[in-house]
Amino acid sequence: MAVVSWASVILVFFGLDLTQGLYFHMGETEKKCFIEEIPDETMVIGKYKTQLYDENIRDFLPSSPGIGMHVEVKDPNMKVILSKYYASEGRFTFTSHSPGEHLICLHSNSTRWSLWAGGKLRIHLDIQVGEHANDYQEIAAKDKLTELQLRIRQLLDQVEQISKEQNYQRFREERFRATSESTNQRVLWWALAQTLILLVTGFWQMRHLKGFFEAKKLV
Repeated sequence: MAVVSWASVILVFFGLDLTQGLYFHMGETEKKCFIEEIPDETMVIGKYKTQLYDENIRDFLPSSPGIGMHVEVKDPNMKVILSKYYASEGRFTFTSHSPGEHLICLHSNSTRWSLWAGGKLRIHLDIQVGEHANDYQEIAAKDKLTELQLRIRQLLDQVEQISKEQNYQRFREERFRATSESTNQRVLWWALAQTLILLVTGFWQMRHLKGFFEAKKLV
């Protein structure tokens, strides 16, 4: 626990960025899914931008108007918590209600672009979790906070997020322990079943051989 506490302090003061930015290519009927481990009651914001490939210039265009994206998010119990169509560029927001692996899937809601874009579509995706999803400039303007008050607000949000992360790690540890105990119990029962089968088989073989020898009058 001491190591976790010191790590928490380091995270608070250095403000490590948990933002995940990436880009990937998508085919006409292709669906891309990502797994994000999220604590409970945590806000997640995903920002995306689509780019079409232009074969004339052999490069991706800066933007792709008219091309929409469908975003679907499922919680660890495979329950859909978000399913919505968006424009070619925008963001989606959801709040986790149970800790664990959340499945985030994206696919295009249009197939017309594949006729002239060479079947290539690039998606830029940026996922922000917890306090990194907050726009503190907007919060400061809305609540009329000073620079010091805003910094305190950021530190409080970071501490709260770290607490959620620690709770999530404890949840994972308990789940892993339960899985290990269940596996050990199954291995034990399987070993007992194997031993019983061997004893029964050995007893049956001895009875069978004894009857065979008696029938042949060898004993």
